[in-house]
Amino acid sequence: MVLDRVKAPEFKTIHHIDVQQAKLQKLDNGIELYCIDAGSQELTKIEFLFKAGMYYQNQPLLASATNNLLETGTTNYTANQLSDNIDFLGSFFECAVEQDFSILALFSLNKYLDKSLSYVEDIIKHPTFPKDEFDIYLSNKKQKHLVNSEKVGVIARRRFAELIFGEQHPYGRDVKSVDFEKLNVEKVKAFFQKFYHYQNCTIVASGKLPENIFEIINQRFGKDNWGNASKINNPVVTINTNTQRHHFIEKTGAVQSALRIGRLLFNKTHPDYFKFQVLNTILGGYFGSRLMTNIREDKGYTYGIGSGLASLGQAGYFYISTEVGADVTKDALKEIYLEIKQLRDELVSEDELETVRNYILGQFLRSVDGPYALADKFKAVWEFGLDYKYFDDYLKAVKSVTPQEIKRLANTYLKEEDLIELVVGKK
Repeated sequence: MVLDRVKAPEFKTIHHIDVQQAKLQKLDNGIELYCIDAGSQELTKIEFLFKAGMYYQNQPLLASATNNLLETGTTNYTANQLSDNIDFLGSFFECAVEQDFSILALFSLNKYLDKSLSYVEDIIKHPTFPKDEFDIYLSNKKQKHLVNSEKVGVIARRRFAELIFGEQHPYGRDVKSVDFEKLNVEKVKAFFQKFYHYQNCTIVASGKLPENIFEIINQRFGKDNWGNASKINNPVVTINTNTQRHHFIEKTGAVQSALRIGRLLFNKTHPDYFKFQVLNTILGGYFGSRLMTNIREDKGYTYGIGSGLASLGQAGYFYISTEVGADVTKDALKEIYLEIKQLRDELVSEDELETVRNYILGQFLRSVDGPYALADKFKAVWEFGLDYKYFDDYLKAVKSVTPQEIKRLANTYLKEEDLIELVVGKK
């Protein structure tokens, strides 16, 4: 059959997407293990999720320091031995800290999974937090902090979080130079003791899982009540959003100005979340968005601009983010507010809405391609106490949202007087 390269292929609309679901099993000690058996390569990813993110720290740096120092030495291995032994098996281990969770992840060939997990078991159960490793980590972290503190984009990101949540809220609290002096090994060890134990752990396994995956993990992490178990309560912290609308931080000599515009909003448990995501995509959520078309393509004020709705465990917030030439800061702000106003005043055309619908559906389809992506999709609902019905509801909302609803959402949540504006650089 000869392809007709003049005629475009027939366009097909996505009507339904089946998302492979994680299967739950419980280890002998009660730890929940979620398994996603998919993929074609003999590789497995094991993730250990602890409710030990930045929301749970009582001072800046504590959660990230604890998480990152776990692999710097255990009762049985030095940091170099851990690294060399894991590398020798062709495995990869990484640590990450988010606002609500800390995550330890192992990537391993199936034939070396149990051996690789033996080192991870030691990291999780028997870290020693050597003082010399702590000093090196803190010194490097402080130096990086000082370098980043000169960048307008970093300054804007940090300050914007303070404005949205308040300077004392864990989501908004910025790291100051003095915070490095307040941190010590004893505080790190205490944070580890409180949050890293079997009662505060959830495990997610994804990949082409070996048949005995449960037995492997249960043998290492389910046979004893490891750690100093205690119930973890979500701390109640008041959000104190700044009531002043316009904020400016001058950065002498800045070639670019960093702009942030947004407000405190809701997370993905809110009934308006789905359809607001469509509104956000139209405004600045993809390369063909109105903000990109105007600020980048038409005006040439920036290389990139975008908007988003960040969904955190205890709250959410809407933001517009960009860096523009310092000489066009005022013009860029004017155009951003014009685009928001147009969404409040005028109905989105059916053609534009259909384009955005298809983009969102296509992105969703791509986001469930492969076992690790499926694991990410599962975690995205699990951490909010939601189930897989969330995805069906999301797709239905995207396909059914109307121009009138988009306009209503814009008038409800994007009133100019409700938006916080921050400029770092020159105005």
